[in-house]
Amino acid sequence: MFRLLATLATVAGTASAVGLSGPRDLEARGFLPLSATLLPSNKPPRYQMNQSTIIMPCNNSGYMDPNRTVGWSIIDFDWSNGKAIWTKQRPMMDEVVLQNQVKMSTSSSLGQTVWVYRGSMWAYPWYTSVRKTLEDPAYEDWYLKFKPKGPWYSNKCDAVNTTDCSDLYHNQEQSPAYPHGDGDCGAPNCDCGNGVPCGFYIWNHSSTTVVHGQTFLEWFRDDYVFDYQGSSPLVSGMYFDDWWPETGGFPDPYPHMAQDIGLTPAEQMRISKSYQANMEVIYAEMLKRGMFTWQQQWNGQSNPTAKNGCCTKPLVEKGSTCAATLRKYCAANSPSQTRVMNYAFSPGSCTGGSGLVPLTAPKQDISIFLLIRGPYAFLGHGWLGCSREYQVPEEINWDYGTPVGLCKETAADSGVFTREWTKASVKMDCNTWTPTITLKTNRTHV
Repeated sequence: MFRLLATLATVAGTASAVGLSGPRDLEARGFLPLSATLLPSNKPPRYQMNQSTIIMPCNNSGYMDPNRTVGWSIIDFDWSNGKAIWTKQRPMMDEVVLQNQVKMSTSSSLGQTVWVYRGSMWAYPWYTSVRKTLEDPAYEDWYLKFKPKGPWYSNKCDAVNTTDCSDLYHNQEQSPAYPHGDGDCGAPNCDCGNGVPCGFYIWNHSSTTVVHGQTFLEWFRDDYVFDYQGSSPLVSGMYFDDWWPETGGFPDPYPHMAQDIGLTPAEQMRISKSYQANMEVIYAEMLKRGMFTWQQQWNGQSNPTAKNGCCTKPLVEKGSTCAATLRKYCAANSPSQTRVMNYAFSPGSCTGGSGLVPLTAPKQDISIFLLIRGPYAFLGHGWLGCSREYQVPEEINWDYGTPVGLCKETAADSGVFTREWTKASVKMDCNTWTPTITLKTNRTHV
């Protein structure tokens, strides 16, 4: 019955085109505290294939029909999911719509868990906890402000309700508007809060101002990241978008942003250091709670503390690099063994599009994943835009058992790699780009 109700609730929103919204940390930019790169110490290894998959779906025209994400063990929902619903609320409550989606998805697919989006630099007034601080002048030191004297590139006031103005810096990046924007508000105007123009605001992570008995970090941790949604047993992880660079340009730089703020290099460095310290607290709390984040996954980053972006890729490709790459990843000290690996189905990338997501080499991807994966690893897709369809290859549900040792090359420079599992033998021939999976029992499915 619940699946039927969920399907009916999404009928009006299953054909939307891909919007501009979505995560912006496309590449592996920014860094993690070293402690956040370690393998989970409080969870048993998870080798079952259909419990080792991940996607980042979105339906910005309504709720995501749970039938469209069946077969994936982790689904990581973006903030723009359900945008056509929450942009018309008065006031907007993005995280409420997102939590409704969490309940729909986890109730419809046994064993499926959900990760949710949290910004770490940009502050969105369509999140209730953020809106409340923007409505209360006592919190203004927790945000960066427009410089005292213009001209300013970004508008201080709402384009329609011109009495809604704010001295707190904000821009119109990926923001809803009336009658049309990146998300269309209902009449008579957008409602991001009392006197709060819609837009992207910026937290001042270095603020020492205590408001209502809370420091910024305490509020950021307890009321924003680990609010009722972040503390929900239905939520097992998060995607932390963006970061505060010590120098240079910002993620998703909006034109003339630094000029509008009057931000100096010394101020940027100070806030960045505070951001890093605050996020180290957040990552430690995530691990303490048995949760994980997209940024902690390894998808080929050469720097051991580099964050994982949402534009993920397959780690081994057809051609002259195949054998050399597999030799590297078959080693016991390879990050594929010592980190939580994220492996994307070919062709990878995050160029958007619409409709069915193409799989150009699914058997090769699955075979290589089985060859090089460690005790914690995920195969799937990064950010591919909203309203996509994700096909689940049959081999995802096969029962391979557990690995018996590491992968190895059959002979010196043979270019052929094998790995034994308790219920399967896996082989990849780089010379011909031919994968072979031989099951040892007649029972294929878990």
